[in-house]
Amino acid sequence: MSASRLSTMKRCRGVIILTLFPLWLPLVGSIDRAQESQATEYQLKAAFLFNFAMFVEWPQRAFAERASPFVIGVLGENPFHDDLRKTLQNKKIDDHPLAVREVRLVAEAMTNCHLLFISASEKNRLPEILQSLKSTSVLTVSEMERFTEEGGMIKFVLQGTKVRFQINKETASAAGLKISSKLMNLAVR
Repeated sequence: MSASRLSTMKRCRGVIILTLFPLWLPLVGSIDRAQESQATEYQLKAAFLFNFAMFVEWPQRAFAERASPFVIGVLGENPFHDDLRKTLQNKKIDDHPLAVREVRLVAEAMTNCHLLFISASEKNRLPEILQSLKSTSVLTVSEMERFTEEGGMIKFVLQGTKVRFQINKETASAAGLKISSKLMNLAVR
């Protein structure tokens, strides 16, 4: 093969590589993003909390004004870290902007929360917490064993790598909360 023909082939191969490189780069980037975008357990649970809020109806007295914030509280150690805030950022339910609060006292949750995630760190105080919230319209959610049997409303359940949930409809109804049949149908028994 002549030197000029070899030189022409190398140039053509270089042109092809340079032409295809911009097309290949986004594919590599999307593979990396896909691997990075595997949601963590608490990112999934944060999304579930948002959906619980969308598929439960609160009595009108639960909101001071039409545009009052819908508050999701976390009582005890916060396993979500910043995932819950990121998930709820710039979202609304009806006319209610969503807000996240870390709650230290049950009394705060009674008057300042619509949905309360009760962390496993509060296991020893659970009966006291649920008793205090009994007369309020606060949707209680946790991942503690026997949570719904003890009087909590929604319990996260892990089935392998999937996040599922159980619902205690009677407790929610007694608090004046109406759980959508769509949400009830997705709950595990």
